[in-house]
Amino acid sequence: MRAKFWCAAGFAAFFVPAAAGAQDITLSAREGGLEISGTLQGYDGEFYRIDTVYGLLTIDAAGVICDGPACPDLTAPKANIRIVGLPGIGESLLPPLIRAFAEARGLTYSAVAEDGYRATVSDPKGGALLAEIHFAAATSDEAREDVQAGRAEVILAAMTEPDLGARVLALDAMVPIVAPDNPLPRISTRDLARVLAGEVGNWAEVGGPDMPLVLHGLRADAALQRALGARLGREVLAQVRHDDVASLAAAVERDPWSIAMTLRAAVAGARSLPLTDSCGFPLLPSALAVKAEDYPLSLPIYLLTPKRRLPLFLREFLTYLETPQAQSAVAAAGWIDRQPERQPLTADGLRLINAIQGAGEETTLADLQRLAAAMNGADRLSLTFRFEDGASQLDAHSRDNLADLARLIEVGTFRNHALVLAGFSDGSGAAAANLSLSQVRAEGVLTALAEAGVAAGDLPQVMAFGEAMPMACDETQAGRRLNRRVEVWLKPVFTDTPPTEN
Repeated sequence: MRAKFWCAAGFAAFFVPAAAGAQDITLSAREGGLEISGTLQGYDGEFYRIDTVYGLLTIDAAGVICDGPACPDLTAPKANIRIVGLPGIGESLLPPLIRAFAEARGLTYSAVAEDGYRATVSDPKGGALLAEIHFAAATSDEAREDVQAGRAEVILAAMTEPDLGARVLALDAMVPIVAPDNPLPRISTRDLARVLAGEVGNWAEVGGPDMPLVLHGLRADAALQRALGARLGREVLAQVRHDDVASLAAAVERDPWSIAMTLRAAVAGARSLPLTDSCGFPLLPSALAVKAEDYPLSLPIYLLTPKRRLPLFLREFLTYLETPQAQSAVAAAGWIDRQPERQPLTADGLRLINAIQGAGEETTLADLQRLAAAMNGADRLSLTFRFEDGASQLDAHSRDNLADLARLIEVGTFRNHALVLAGFSDGSGAAAANLSLSQVRAEGVLTALAEAGVAAGDLPQVMAFGEAMPMACDETQAGRRLNRRVEVWLKPVFTDTPPTEN
C-alpha cells in the first residue's frame, strides 16, 4: 500500500485496529484493509498530520481516502515561504528567480511593495493564491534562530553550516573597491590583507598618495563580513560599519580615501580595484575565473535548508534552480550563473604571458611549443578540477564538476569535439616530478569519469604540462593551490586533428 505513517510510538502502530468512537477523520488505505482515525492537525496538500491514540502521525495523502467532517479540501493550501539572510542581496537576487520560476509554470507572479521583499504566486485560472514569499534581512545568528524556531524555512547565506542542507543559488566574487577618483591603479593580495587587518593607516604604505586610509566594512555580525574573515583567517577591522552592501558601496563612492571589500555584483558607483598576487600576477574576477575558482575570492551564494520537510512549492523551487532557465535569470540579474562556460584559450593572453615569463632551465622552449600547439584552436571549459591539500583526492567543488562533466558528455554536448584533460602543477620541486604529478592527477580525473559511467569511447584524452602555465605565484600556499589543477579543453575535430602528445 502507498500510505506512509510516521509516529513517535513506532511505525507498527498503523497496523493496529483503529479505536472506535467519533473522530474528526478516518483515513482508509486505497487498496482497502487498513484504516486509522484521529483528530486532524494539518494538511499541506501532500500529507495529513493527525493526532491518534498512537500519537501524532504524518500520512501520505496519495495512498489514503479521507472520510469525516474535518476532511479538508484536497487542493493544496497556500504555501508561506519565509526566507531570511543576506541584506541587500535577497532583494536583488530572489525577485527575478522567483518570477522566472512562476512564469515557467504558467503561474501569476506579483511583487508587493514593502520593506525587504514580498511576492505572491497565484493560479491564473481561478485566481487561487498558491504561495506568499517573504524575505527579511538577518545576521547569521538571527537567521539560524529563525529557522530553528520555525519562523523561517530557508536561509540566504554566504557560507554553509554543518547541520543544514545547502543549494548554490548563484556565484560571485569578493573584490576591493575604492572611490572612482582614487589614483591607486592596483593592490596586491599581501597589501590588501594588511589593509583588512588594520595594519595600514596611510595610502602611501601600499603605493598610493600620502593620505589617511579609511577601511569600511559591514557589521561584524553580518554574514558577508564573517565569510570574508573566514577566507582571511582573521577578523576584518573596519573603522566604519554599514548595514548592507548598498550603503557600503555608496559610502566608499563618496569618500576618496576609503577602501572596502564587497561583492562583484554590488560595486555600484564605486570603482573595483584590480587585484594582483604577491608576484604581480593579475587576479581577475571574470565569470569564467569565478566558475573555475581561478579567482581566489570566489564566493557562492547559498540557500540553506533545515532537516525537515519543506513546503512543496519551496522544494520545487529548489529543484528549479538546477535548470538552465534559472541560471539565465541569475545572469540577467547581474550575478554569475552556474552554467559551464567556454572561452578560446588564445583569448587569455595573461596566461600565455605567465607561461613565457616562467620559462627557464626547467620550463624549456620545447615545453612552451608543445603547450602552444595543444592550445591552438582549443577552448577552455570552466569546469576545472582541484585537489585537497597534499592529496590526489578531488575537493568538494571539483566532485560537483565531475558529475556535471559526466552528464554533459552523456547527453552529447561535446559532439564533434575532442576533449582533453590538461594537467598542471605548481612550481615547487623538480620540473620532471611536477610533470609526472600533473599526469597522475589528470589520469585520476579520467578514472573518476569512467567510474561515473562515461563510455570508454567518450572519455577525454590526457595531456600533462607540469608547471608550464602558472596562474598565480608559487610563493604562497593559495597560489600553489591555484596552480595545481586539471583543466578541460575542447577542440573541434572538423577543423583540425585532435591534440596529441609529441
